[in-house]
Amino acid sequence: MQLTRAADYAVRVMLHLATVPVGGRVTLTEFANFGDAPEAFLSKVLQALTRAGLTLSHRGVSGGYTLAKPAESITLLDVVEALEGPLQLNACIGPEGFCGRSDWCSVHVVWQEAQDALTAVLRAHTIAALAARTPATGPICGVPKWS
Repeated sequence: MQLTRAADYAVRVMLHLATVPVGGRVTLTEFANFGDAPEAFLSKVLQALTRAGLTLSHRGVSGGYTLAKPAESITLLDVVEALEGPLQLNACIGPEGFCGRSDWCSVHVVWQEAQDALTAVLRAHTIAALAARTPATGPICGVPKWS
């Protein structure tokens, strides 16, 4: 199991936005240059983040992207689910919570435990905390930090 490239870029975008000074905006071109990623691909990532209410898109000459809410209130789980949808390690532990085999399937409880653990870890880490742990002069996952 591996996160998609889109989810990886989404995390990079969010970490980068968390370092932007108040009132600052980052353009799609800046993201693409910093992250060495195609603009068309990043555009889709940013659209998903905006639909999820994590970023705001500003049009015009001084346009660009900003966080839609404080970085302290955005978790890795929020970002991953914005791109991947709800976490679901196996169909038997989906949002409906029903599996006809769960009463006798010995692995059902393991799938549930694994999903709960992954969800808890991703929920425990905020974008603000992760951005703060990056050295002031270093890049954030390959994206230079704003000075």
